[in-house]
Order: sequence, then C-alpha cells, then structure tokens
Amino acid sequence: MQQMENKELLVALLPRKTALKRLKTEGWYHIPMENAPKRWSPDVMAFFQGKVFGEEEAYKIRYFGEVERIDVFPRKDLFRTTKRNQFKSERLYYRIQLKDLKMRYQPIISHRPRRIVFLPTTLEKFEKAEQINDLFDGSPLEDRLWSALKYINVAAERQWKIVVQDKDYFLDFAIFCKNGKLAIETDGYTYHYDDRNQIDYDTWRRNDIELDGWRSLHYTTKQVKDDWNRYLPQIQEMIEQLGGVEEPRVFKRKVGEKQGKYIVDGEEPL
Repeated sequence: MQQMENKELLVALLPRKTALKRLKTEGWYHIPMENAPKRWSPDVMAFFQGKVFGEEEAYKIRYFGEVERIDVFPRKDLFRTTKRNQFKSERLYYRIQLKDLKMRYQPIISHRPRRIVFLPTTLEKFEKAEQINDLFDGSPLEDRLWSALKYINVAAERQWKIVVQDKDYFLDFAIFCKNGKLAIETDGYTYHYDDRNQIDYDTWRRNDIELDGWRSLHYTTKQVKDDWNRYLPQIQEMIEQLGGVEEPRVFKRKVGEKQGKYIVDGEEPL
C-alpha cells in the first residue's frame, strides 16, 4: 500500500467559480490531455482559487480530494458544444473524479498575486504547507535554501516567472524590496558547467534578468549545503541595500505587465 507521504498531489487552477461549483456538486475536474503536467497521474488533487474569487478568497488553496479514477473523454461529452467552442469539441480531456471534496480549515495562501495553473507536489508537503512557496517540489537544494530564508524571515517567492524580451524565465527565488528586486539562483542538480550550450544559455539568461532590473546572487550546491553562515548574511546585506523587503500587501504589478501570469508546468487548463 502506498505510504501517505509518498502520494502525488497536483494543485490545479480554479479559473472560474463555476469550476468550484462543479467540484462541489459533481466531484470532477478536467484537464486537456496535451496540457497535462509531466508528473502524472495524481493521487490527490488540490485547487488554487484564481483572481475571480475576490479579495478575500483569491490566491488560496482551500479544497482538495483523493482521486477516485481518471477517464478520458472528448470535450463534447463533458460540455455543451457551441459555435464559440466547436473547434475544441473533439479535443481529449482527462476527467478526474474525486472520492470526496474536503476543505482545509486554514487555507494555503499566496502572499502575492500569482497565477498557478499546475503545481505538482506531494501530499506530505501539502499537509505541512502554510503558503504556496512551501509546496514546490522540484529541487532538494531549493528546499534547503527556502528553509534558510524562512528561518531569517525573508519573504521570498519561489519559481517566479518573468518575461524579458518575449522570453520566459523562472527565478529560483524572487525577493521584492522597497528600492528594487533581487533574484537568488542556485545550481541545483542538473547544472552542467562542461556543457558549452548550457554556459551560453545561462550567460544570456543572466544578462536578460539584469536588463529587466533585477539584482542577483548566485550560489553553488556546495555553498547552499555547507556555507549558510556566509550566504545568508550576503542575502541580508543585499536586501538592506535595496531598502528592505517590501510588504506583500503593497505589492502591485504594473498595468499590462506580462509577469503577472505564472505557470509551473503546462498551459491554461480550460
């Protein structure tokens, strides 16, 4: 029998209130097969409430449930076909049926507005999480740095998407300060300095990020694992140079700024 802590959990977007109503009354959610996340299939689903849920409920995860079964249907068998969506009528969808829909008493919150479409993680992380950044499950190295940042009470955002010159980049950590913004990057376990193409990409990427107005700090795997007493003071010093961390409640994006859209894996589910 699969251990509870090893169960795969997928956080998915609730882009409209009707999606939540369907979950409550019929107990199912749908995802286009071609847009499903790479970590598939989930044992448990949880749901991130989008902007349409209003100031009090937006950017939170309240509802979750264990997956009972996953079937495949053309869209025409799930929804009424109209002229507007006729071109999608034959598109294949996963129909994820939940055993029951539960609600967390304390929701998992996002301190800053962001759009999460899919976030693959584990049930163990979900049960312990207080905020969205606790859920990310891509790198043990980033988990270690995240724990260190929380220890010194630095309000960072993990895997923050930015768009520079029509190119999408994901920052390991983004820290928004009163007089600027700071990107913290780690090598992780897939970084290859002996790959010339990777070195070229990383150089262009770093230059683009700096041109977008980001200050940056970069740490190797060894430094994150062994030298916390050196890199944490550096991060704190940089934050002080940038005027201190900006409170999430005053964080606002520029009108029309593309960075407001954030996707972990896959595309729009609906």
